[in-house]
Amino acid sequence: MDRIGVLAMQGAFAEHIGVLRQVGAEAFPVRLPGDLEGISGLVIPGGESTTVIRLMEEYGLTRELHRLIEGGLPVLGTCAGMVLLARSVRGMTQETLGVMDIEVRRNAFGRQVDSFEVDLDMPALGASPFHAVFIRAPWIESVGTDVDVLASLSDGTAVAAREKNMVVAAFHPELTGDLRFHTYFIESVCGNFKASAAEVR
Repeated sequence: MDRIGVLAMQGAFAEHIGVLRQVGAEAFPVRLPGDLEGISGLVIPGGESTTVIRLMEEYGLTRELHRLIEGGLPVLGTCAGMVLLARSVRGMTQETLGVMDIEVRRNAFGRQVDSFEVDLDMPALGASPFHAVFIRAPWIESVGTDVDVLASLSDGTAVAAREKNMVVAAFHPELTGDLRFHTYFIESVCGNFKASAAEVR
């Protein structure tokens, strides 16, 4: 069984834990560096990105998270989680983890009142559209050569992407009742990580 930690600083971490358990993972909150011991994947949920960055630093998580992700630990970042993983963020002065080769614009769609829902074509999840919930969401302004865009809005704005062991979404897949995004993370991303580790052994 996959042991997936969910960063529990702020945001919908309980909802992520619930969905991960529905898809067969052992999911639990991460608040301290010791909680990262033995995990096979990590979810960084939404929240207020500047606050999450400050709390990560205060609780001694920043350096260890950077080391683990750079070392290949599978990670899923949603909404603010996408901001935290990006190498470059417009509209923000704090340093992020900076591990994924994307440029992101924070709060790109506006404030809470500008939240919206839309069906997205996402071939990695199958033929049926994925109903996405956007709440004070960022968007992806540019991606590096090793980054695959997983989903875009009708105007071409990228809102989900993958680079090796990292997957990000501007929306909240934990709020829809559709398990496919988390299943993709477990099976495709965490599965590849376990297979690579087995080959090394």
